[in-house]
Amino acid sequence: MRLLEKIITLFLIAAVLAGAIFFVVKKEKYFNSRLADLSSQLIISDQKINALQSRLEEVSQQKSIVKEETVRREVIIQKSQQELLTAAVAKVTSAVVSIVVSKDVPKLEITYVNPFGDDPFFKDFGFQVPVYQQKGTEKQQIGAGTGFLINSNGYILTNRHVVQDTAADYTVLLADGSQKTAQVVWRDSSNDIAIIKIPGAGYPIEQLGDSASLELGQSVFAVGNALGEYSNSVSVGIISGLNRTIQASDANGTVENLSGVIQTDAAINPGNSGGPLADLNGKVIGVNVATVTGSNNISFSIPVNIVKSIINSVLK
Repeated sequence: MRLLEKIITLFLIAAVLAGAIFFVVKKEKYFNSRLADLSSQLIISDQKINALQSRLEEVSQQKSIVKEETVRREVIIQKSQQELLTAAVAKVTSAVVSIVVSKDVPKLEITYVNPFGDDPFFKDFGFQVPVYQQKGTEKQQIGAGTGFLINSNGYILTNRHVVQDTAADYTVLLADGSQKTAQVVWRDSSNDIAIIKIPGAGYPIEQLGDSASLELGQSVFAVGNALGEYSNSVSVGIISGLNRTIQASDANGTVENLSGVIQTDAAINPGNSGGPLADLNGKVIGVNVATVTGSNNISFSIPVNIVKSIINSVLK
């Protein structure tokens, strides 16, 4: 009986041990499986992280490439605009002329006379006062302006106020350095426009654009005989206003109302009057006429579409 109890006890102990071993083995397999899963997930996560890092590097490289391309394109655009401007200036300046206004003016000399004439009472006092007396005439420059060739036979467009003196002589200085004497062909009564002519043929001419298509902010440039001394001076700006109405006065105080004119911030100095305002295609879109004295960068031009009808009527 006691032997049987021992056998049963040993059997129970063996069963418990077997169960424990089975449980431990099962748990080990479970944990090993979980560890394998976790390891696999870690590998996958690591692969995803590596993929994300690669993607980030790729995106960073793409952004760098885009930035470089943007900078490159900006440089190209700036270079293109610069090339457009220089090409347009070269195209326009060949037909721009300087106009010198000269006139016979009295040649004066100073003489000293007795203010009391032949009065014998004052004769011995030796009173002498300076008096200006005319001694003939001499040719002097009294003004200057700008114009541009509109016809190969020597017709030049300018402002009326540049050539308004009927007693003056007008000399045209061409871009090649030659000089020609000009005759006034037309002074427009409604607009500050005039046409003069020089002898000869085969002159370069300006190409006229369309002032109706102008837009605010559009790049333009003015060419003229700045201050009557610096021929073919170029100033660059934009269209800053359209269809303006202004009241302009010349050096003689003559006042004129001008409507529908173009406003620009391109500098138009004295002497630039009558010169072209042109776009980056090298087409004339206005005739420079006035600037606001004492202001910064406010100047005006007569739209070329107004000028076209005058040219057609005069040269027909």
